[in-house]
Amino acid sequence: SLQNLPLQYIYAMVFALEEINHSTALLPGVKLGYHIHDSCALPPWAIHAALSLVGGDSSSCDTAALPAGSEEEIRKKGTKSDYTASCPCLSDRRQFPNFFRTMASDIYQARAVAQLAIRFNWTWIGAVIANNDYGHMIQDTVVCLAFVETLQRENIVSDARRAALTIKASTAKVILIFTWYTDVRQLFLQLDNSDLFQNLVSSKVASGALGVAIRSSAIPGFENFLRNLDPSHRPNDEFLREFWEKEFGCSPGIASLPFHANRLLQKASLPLCNGTESLENVQNLFTDTSQLRVTYNVYLAVYAAVHALHSLLSCHDSDSISTNISTCNFPKSIKPIELMQHLNKVNFTTPQGEPFYFQGADIPAKYDLVNWQKTPEGTLKLVLIGRVDGFDFHLNESAIQWSTGSNQVPVSVCSERCPPGTRVANRKGEPVCCFDCITCADGEISNTTGSLHCERCPPEFWSNADRTACIARQLDFLSFNETLGITLTAVAVSGVTVTTAVFVVFLHHQNLLILCFLCSLVFIGRPAVWSCRFQQAAFGISFVLCISCLQVKTIVVLAAFRSARPGAEALMKWFGPAQQRGSVCLFTCVQVIICIIWLSVSPPVPKPDLDAPGLKVTLKCTMASVVGFSLVLGYIGLLACTSLLLAFLARKLPDNFNEAKLITFSMLIFCAVWVAFVPAYVSSPGKYAIAVEIFAILASSYGLLFCIFAPKCFIILLRPEKNTKKHMMAR
Repeated sequence: SLQNLPLQYIYAMVFALEEINHSTALLPGVKLGYHIHDSCALPPWAIHAALSLVGGDSSSCDTAALPAGSEEEIRKKGTKSDYTASCPCLSDRRQFPNFFRTMASDIYQARAVAQLAIRFNWTWIGAVIANNDYGHMIQDTVVCLAFVETLQRENIVSDARRAALTIKASTAKVILIFTWYTDVRQLFLQLDNSDLFQNLVSSKVASGALGVAIRSSAIPGFENFLRNLDPSHRPNDEFLREFWEKEFGCSPGIASLPFHANRLLQKASLPLCNGTESLENVQNLFTDTSQLRVTYNVYLAVYAAVHALHSLLSCHDSDSISTNISTCNFPKSIKPIELMQHLNKVNFTTPQGEPFYFQGADIPAKYDLVNWQKTPEGTLKLVLIGRVDGFDFHLNESAIQWSTGSNQVPVSVCSERCPPGTRVANRKGEPVCCFDCITCADGEISNTTGSLHCERCPPEFWSNADRTACIARQLDFLSFNETLGITLTAVAVSGVTVTTAVFVVFLHHQNLLILCFLCSLVFIGRPAVWSCRFQQAAFGISFVLCISCLQVKTIVVLAAFRSARPGAEALMKWFGPAQQRGSVCLFTCVQVIICIIWLSVSPPVPKPDLDAPGLKVTLKCTMASVVGFSLVLGYIGLLACTSLLLAFLARKLPDNFNEAKLITFSMLIFCAVWVAFVPAYVSSPGKYAIAVEIFAILASSYGLLFCIFAPKCFIILLRPEKNTKKHMMAR
């Protein structure tokens, strides 16, 4: 049975032809007729009807074919103009050189759908599509699909039921339906049956839905034309007769043509109409002209073909003495190729004032963006919320009524967009819109939402706590005001105090250890050019001076006891007080020379350690030459090892006069501290490396102080009876 909308398409063609036949501007002197065939939505029937028309079935008039729904296959034979074929494949002029359409290619509709998804940040979408090129094309447009369900007309009930269950189980909040409207009806019914939605006309099914519709346009006079239709005025119109019988439940009367007899016998049960029936007050899809979409395409298709024919027949105004009339030249035959050539060049203004022309097989894409909204009566209406003109996209978001009833745009994403300070990390084996948000590493930032990468800050800057901005790095150094600096200072001052006390006890001894303790204080505080140079020189020279004294003292002990043997009396003559002082000066001068060369050629300079991670960067004395610092430490180590070896050789000398054991213990502590210092210094970050060096200086200084001088102070202060020459020389 013929549905109301396709019936409206038929009468749009009839109305256009009658409008043209009454026009003096288009095809003057030419009357156009038509043959209408019902394809029953079957492509083979549509093709058969189209080919019969193109082949010239009728001898009474020239024929233009206007097949409805024949996009499944368009033959190359003849010239065709279509108003519903939207497959992008039909734009290929190599395959379809003679095809024209007043329906835009679906590729523009798919692009409009994609623009809607982008506009509302919908990245997780479920799709229900037709199992053809029309449906599958959307898969190339939408990047992230939660699921894809295909509907086949042959199995529409089972397919729609399966799709409804998938929609219910999916996490996607936005469902894209890209299929024929009859399939959508069945899908909505299945959604209703699944208890997910209420009935078809309720707001839970369709209210709030957005759509991309063919551009609607008014056709002046068309509604009046429809409402004045009457079978009595069109006795041969079988389509109008069938519609009349369905609408009014009566038979409009006996047809004048014999081939209607069988059908009228089948309808004999219907009473005859009384003649008062009228479409004047009928409200249905057939009489509704508020939104003429496909209907307007039919209207345009007729005008496109007529304008091409008008150009082909070289219609023009011819002046005469008495009147001005329009005439057309009538060739003996019109070839389809000739009409096609003129269709290519069609360019006119429609009765609605819009320019019309073909771009290849297509016309410029024009769509309405519509929203199904619930009326106070509970019914649904289509509300215009925007337009699409080619690549121009215009949307009035404030006019949208969402299914939730609020103004808030529904959120449908697989993963929320990553906030600033994080980056996108795709999940393996999942769509690109499903991802995790990874916090940027230290020293890296991202200041935009959905960033794919984190940017590294310049060396002088570091990332803030939120990883959203680079901020200037703060200089840090071992200060006298912080706990660690105060502690080390107190230990150093204590060492100086103890050493001073020992000096008071041993007035005859030199106070060399004081320099070792004092040099550690130079390492605390903000580094400067002078302090960077002075701290290393003070450290290196003071320790060499101290250790060289111990080494000479050990040599004196060995020489003293060796000289007691027969034949060794002259040994002490060659190593008297003058030689001892000279040896200390010689050992110390070597370190002085090393320090002078090092600090002259490549001295340490205060510089922030920008290679270290963190917002705070240590301002420290950077060793421009590691070789110089290594020579200073190496020379100290050489003297310490030599002193340790000499003290070890003197370990069995008489105890009362033997200081070798004390020197051995002090050198063992000294060597152990500085062997541990190297890895600890290298692995300690920032200012803690400086603290390690200070600790090594203090530890080795205290080792010397307590191992050598503490026992002597104990004897002097607590065992004075042992502090005599007689006691020391007892053995």
